[in-house]
Amino acid sequence: MPDLLDTVNHRRSHSKVTGQAPSHAELLPLVAVAARVADHGALRPWRLIELRGDARRRLGEAMVEAAGLNGAEAARLAAKPLRAELLIAVVASRRESDTVAVWEQDAVAAGVAHMLSLLLAAQGWGVMWRSGALARTQPVNETHGLAASEELLGWLYVGGIPADAKPGVRSPIDPTDFLSALEETVTERITI
Repeated sequence: MPDLLDTVNHRRSHSKVTGQAPSHAELLPLVAVAARVADHGALRPWRLIELRGDARRRLGEAMVEAAGLNGAEAARLAAKPLRAELLIAVVASRRESDTVAVWEQDAVAAGVAHMLSLLLAAQGWGVMWRSGALARTQPVNETHGLAASEELLGWLYVGGIPADAKPGVRSPIDPTDFLSALEETVTERITI
């Protein structure tokens, strides 16, 4: 377990990556492992979409359309999906269920994305999860072919780690600030 703790402890987001990217075949076993996240009802309410090559340009065009930009601002926005050779769209693909709430299904999709980002990092890839208001727009959703029951949670930008990448700096936490025990005594309820 120390290797796992060390890997996760040193994970960082890479806003800049090189032009290298894992192949589809290299992604498949990582996705299979990421699918092991807790999933109430085993609904698998998620899917992933690879964007490579021209698909990234089409995403940029959809973002420009959604933002209603033109000129230099449009060109800057259109170039954003080109910052990595591989984008992995993370889609919450909600299922009909009487027992599993929508928020819980979205949490599973987010869990898969985070697990995949950890697995990619452990394999030596640079990863950055990007989202934003444009992910929820009609032109972007149409570009991804989303169904009415689906919502785009963002993209994992994946590539090689540049040789000059600096280690991530994140302030450590005091875990006692975030982990507590339920009080053993029952407190009195105030009734109205």
